[in-house]
Amino acid sequence: MKVFITGATGWIGSATTDALLAAGHDVTALARSDRSAATIAAKGGRVVRGSLDEPALLRSAAEEADAVVHLAYNHDWSDMAAAGATERRSIQTLGDALARSGRALLFATGAFGIQTEGYATEDQPSLAVGENAPRGGGENLALEYVERGVRVLPVRFAPTVHGTGDPNFIWTLSKIARRSGVAGYPGDGTNLWSAVHRSDAAEVIVRGLDRAPAGTRLHAVAEEAIPTREIAEAIGRASNLPTAPIPADEFETHFGWIAGFFSADMATSSEATRRLLDWEPTGPTLFEDIAAGAYAPREDQAPGKASRA
Repeated sequence: MKVFITGATGWIGSATTDALLAAGHDVTALARSDRSAATIAAKGGRVVRGSLDEPALLRSAAEEADAVVHLAYNHDWSDMAAAGATERRSIQTLGDALARSGRALLFATGAFGIQTEGYATEDQPSLAVGENAPRGGGENLALEYVERGVRVLPVRFAPTVHGTGDPNFIWTLSKIARRSGVAGYPGDGTNLWSAVHRSDAAEVIVRGLDRAPAGTRLHAVAEEAIPTREIAEAIGRASNLPTAPIPADEFETHFGWIAGFFSADMATSSEATRRLLDWEPTGPTLFEDIAAGAYAPREDQAPGKASRA
């Protein structure tokens, strides 16, 4: 299959590119920089130079592909409205390019904001509706293209897609713990997060392209419900720091931009995804990664930034 992928050198995208190539797919990847282009070429992929800010280029690349995997997103916490607008435009551009073709548009979204209580399941629609919603309401917009002949496949990722080199939530929480001298957790620490190793997330994408019917919401989730207190305790053990609750009125001061995420409930089921894709996670657990030093101090990554390559 000829697959066009955005975000191919990002945290999840680089693992996905490797998995697609290993499965025998012909991969063409969007690359903004010389470094990204060289990385893709070295793996055996084809390169399209450009960015998400070039709709005509996106459309042309999508029209030449058998399937599109859209993973690029600008996680700029200082201007999430602009990031959401870019995502919405990208979904629209790719959907229009694939309309009436029956080809797949698989794209990344998150488990945040799905459920109102309990576990988020695959049959629950996203609550993010409209252009001003998180991620530009991209999931609901994309699903409108099912009726236009596109095999739309939203992949909802656990809040932590972990592993050595992870630049995102757990890396940020580890940095906050080292800076403040305490591995904090919100309130009583009973709110729940889900997790998945990056290699397992990539496997969901590859299997989803092969097997999932149009309109299927897939959950890239291995561990479905981890109390945030236990996450903090694992970070504390790895960093030799005490663990302590952070009162609600101190969340934002202590945790900064991640406060709203770490205090949310994001327990997420992947039962339907596992059954449909015949998938069982095989990668390390979150706690195994933390204990093995995946979040030890390093200077090569800035928190909260994902590739737009």
